[in-house]
Amino acid sequence: MGCLIAAPCSGSGKTLLSLCLSASARQRGQSIQPFKVGPDYLDPQLLAAVAQRPCRNLDPLLCGPEWVRRCYSWHGSRADRVLVEGVMGLFDGRGPSSEGSSAAVAALLDLPVVLVVEASRQAGSLAALVRGFRDHGPPAVTLAGVVLNRVGSERHRALLAEALASISVPLLGVLPQHPSLDLPSRHLGLLPPQELDDLGERQLLWAQLAEDHLDLERLWPLLEPPAPPQQTTDPITWTLSTLDPQPRMEAGTPGRTSLPVAIATDAAFHFRYPEAAELLRAVGLEPQTWSPLADDPLPADCRAVLLPGGYPELHAENLAASRRSLSQLAQAASAGLPIVAECGGLLLLGRQLEDGEGRSHPMAGVLPLTARRGPLSLGYREAQASVDGLLVRRGERLMGHEFHRWQLDADPALSTAASMWQLEGWGSPRRAEGWTSANIHASWLHLHWAGCPGIPRRLAAAAGQFGLQPPNAAFCNPPNTASALPVSAGG
Repeated sequence: MGCLIAAPCSGSGKTLLSLCLSASARQRGQSIQPFKVGPDYLDPQLLAAVAQRPCRNLDPLLCGPEWVRRCYSWHGSRADRVLVEGVMGLFDGRGPSSEGSSAAVAALLDLPVVLVVEASRQAGSLAALVRGFRDHGPPAVTLAGVVLNRVGSERHRALLAEALASISVPLLGVLPQHPSLDLPSRHLGLLPPQELDDLGERQLLWAQLAEDHLDLERLWPLLEPPAPPQQTTDPITWTLSTLDPQPRMEAGTPGRTSLPVAIATDAAFHFRYPEAAELLRAVGLEPQTWSPLADDPLPADCRAVLLPGGYPELHAENLAASRRSLSQLAQAASAGLPIVAECGGLLLLGRQLEDGEGRSHPMAGVLPLTARRGPLSLGYREAQASVDGLLVRRGERLMGHEFHRWQLDADPALSTAASMWQLEGWGSPRRAEGWTSANIHASWLHLHWAGCPGIPRRLAAAAGQFGLQPPNAAFCNPPNTASALPVSAGG
């Protein structure tokens, strides 16, 4: 069955409860499969680190409801326990609607909801709040019970328990005020697990807090996994099968060795979904980690480069000092190597990147832009392609998500050039955005490839074609990066 852990709003303790339950399962010697609703990268990294299994995002807006069903049943049924962490408030979806919300996913998968309430300043009013979330809809939700966060004392707990009893809602435990439950964060969310030096110690504490303060006798049955799916096709194979019949890609031809693809992977670049690597392998490409921050050379014979999102702005000075990585990236772009850059990866391709203190640092110089801190851009975006490019075709519509605080200043001389697509979302006026060419795709927009499987297929085709090209001298000799602008500008 499983359950969905939700809350009235962000910051209530959904992730804390999910981490405590995951740590408890591991302490008991059981496997647990975590899921996360919505377009999130940081919470899933923490959950994956504790559960020791990739956390899967369930996002019906980015991937469609059928993918969500198949992903949940396929991966959830392969563990001893399962939990789904919600996103934001229970009914918060696209714009003011509940579309894509935690409640919508709970209804889609027929999951009961455990509501986490931050109750440090409440007593009897808790009943009114919980009744509202229990009875609000559509979509209707089944409330399995409440876990209270930041309960100050036993007297406070008794007051809150009586308030819940008055509306016949079970109290499933509390999260007390404890140092291990204070998770550090920065401007896009929680710190990733690789920056928590005491994560192992915290896990032991979280498991003990679960044993001491949660009603595990009632919570544990809510973590039962779903029944194994009737279909025998895994979600990756299924989503690729939904594409129109196409000739096999060069990279995916039987008998050919998988073509290496470099994926930037370090403290500056780590925002990506696990399905990205799985889809790359399924279309005949072999992901290889590459660290620009460590000034690594590009992997030998790599046929494409992926630059995912992350925090390059926090590492701008060190990235600027990585001259070998930046030079080889510029050479690769000039030589026609396929390059896909998303959000933070886009910043690495620019001319200059300002850090949080306003200091400017040179980047690869592939794109005619400077980036600096600005207003927050956040929300789902529908993208309509304006041109044919590396991964998109004119007129196509894709759904993605935008989440960044750095903004771009493009070269004014190129401001009239064609952009890759038009972006539009609730509260976000239609605007041109993105850069593309035959070998470059760069945008603020985060895509979940499970919802657009044609993207990795096209990348495989481009990687295969690059392998058929004769060697390009520009890939061997450092170019003048200030003039390496083989793309159209927009946004």
